Amino acid sequence: MEDLTGKVAIVTGGGRGLGRAMAIGLAQAGAFVVITAAKSKDEIESVALAAGREQVCPLLADVTQQHDCERVVDAAKTNFSGLDLLVNNAGRGMKDISPQFLETPANFWEADPDHWRRIVDVNVTGPFLMARAAVPCMLERGRGRIINISMNHSTMRRRGFSPYGHTKAALESETIIWAKDLADTGITVNALLPGGPTATGMIPDTVPEAISNQLLAPDIIVPPLLWLASNNSDGVTGRRFNAASWQSHLTDSANAANAAESAGWDSPGS
Repeated sequence: MEDLTGKVAIVTGGGRGLGRAMAIGLAQAGAFVVITAAKSKDEIESVALAAGREQVCPLLADVTQQHDCERVVDAAKTNFSGLDLLVNNAGRGMKDISPQFLETPANFWEADPDHWRRIVDVNVTGPFLMARAAVPCMLERGRGRIINISMNHSTMRRRGFSPYGHTKAALESETIIWAKDLADTGITVNALLPGGPTATGMIPDTVPEAISNQLLAPDIIVPPLLWLASNNSDGVTGRRFNAASWQSHLTDSANAANAAESAGWDSPGS
């Protein structure tokens, strides 16, 4: 395990699924972690108890609200004296459009516009507002990490995955452009994905057993996350990393080489 002692992280959407796994993994590696949830205080309190109260600060905050994003960054600075890592994990999924989306593709023209806007706002605007609030602090320190939680390219093109697929494609574009904007600052920007459907709150409780049995465990994302958060990933930016390609018997450098992919698309047919 990477040693992240003393580093300070923010994990948005840290109350369940990938966010919970990442928050606990970071705390176990020695990092101090601010975790957010938009509504459920009980969930983030539970994570704080599981990871250690001295390591984790739970906050109710909505990533679509500029003031909330600034308040989260201020909490990292006030409670833990700085900020080294931002994990943009908070997101809304297709369950908001149709609870049966995994069994019956959801037609985009039948989607509720308010639900559509909420998904886009959380998944695209939210990471921007959080990064906008976090970057000045990182610039002052001369280093930092921004990690955007993405998904398989095939899911971005999958029938019935509108607007969730669109938002993750947009997030990868944000990843590439922000990495270029922050070149030579010591701040890196990368995307990280579990590598397949994962047992998170975005999966309906009523999903058929045949599907649920194939879901990845959320903690699959922790090993590459810890490497990206560490000094060993210095200079690696504008990439995406597939956690499903990370193998426990390989070194971190070998895993990073195997798991690295181009963010966005290299060519129209890729």
